[in-house]
Amino acid sequence: MGSPLHEFKKQASFFLKEKIKTARLILTDVTPAELLTEEATNNGNLDTSIMGVISRAAFEVDDYWRIVEILHKRLSKFDRETWRASYNALVLLEHLLTHGPQRVAEEFASDKNVIEDMKNFQYFDDKGFNWGLSAKKLSERILRLIEDETFLKEEKARARKLTREIKGFGSFNQSSSIHGTFKDSFRPYGTCNSQYNADIGQQEIELLALNQAFTVEKGVHSELEKQVKDPKSWLKKSESSVNAIEEDHPFCNDHEHDATSSLLSN
Repeated sequence: MGSPLHEFKKQASFFLKEKIKTARLILTDVTPAELLTEEATNNGNLDTSIMGVISRAAFEVDDYWRIVEILHKRLSKFDRETWRASYNALVLLEHLLTHGPQRVAEEFASDKNVIEDMKNFQYFDDKGFNWGLSAKKLSERILRLIEDETFLKEEKARARKLTREIKGFGSFNQSSSIHGTFKDSFRPYGTCNSQYNADIGQQEIELLALNQAFTVEKGVHSELEKQVKDPKSWLKKSESSVNAIEEDHPFCNDHEHDATSSLLSN
């Protein structure tokens, strides 16, 4: 339990950030998808559901250009001190390549040098996780998706197949045998030491992830729309909501530098 002063500072900070979001949505031409992309690649809150929302928004022409511009900037600013935003951009880019518009591969061919450079990144966090190896594996896969048209088509077809299967399979419940078998296996990119070696059961794992994405996507869209239409209600956050945003995430170590500045203002 934090001190009252700490709790007050935390709530004040959260309130200020929410006011800034509201102002940007109302007073500028920023779209909810654009803001979501900026925040997701900035602070590490990238999960399957958020990437699903962004990849679907990318099929809209205006949102597409806004999303790819943010990713281009994140990748171009990669360095050893502020690497997280670029790593997050890689994670989202891989998802866009397999779930987004066909033109994404051609769009990011110009970033191949920076992606190649990220293969040489080395960093172990205080828990011993090898982020460098994770970045290397992810970079290699992205480069292959960009350069190998046949491989890209195969992976996009595989993603579509999984999407159709999850639509037909329906909702998983807590007593599902598949859920019980794989709930401890699924992790988002860069949160475990598997390093893409969990080939057995990979399809089932992805089915669980996609199911989660479809389940929450409508809620995310609805929340974004409410934020634009009724900004006052958006600012009325309870203390429990404030506490809920503080997660034990490896991207949130205090000693690391965060890419907290807005790219949309550049």
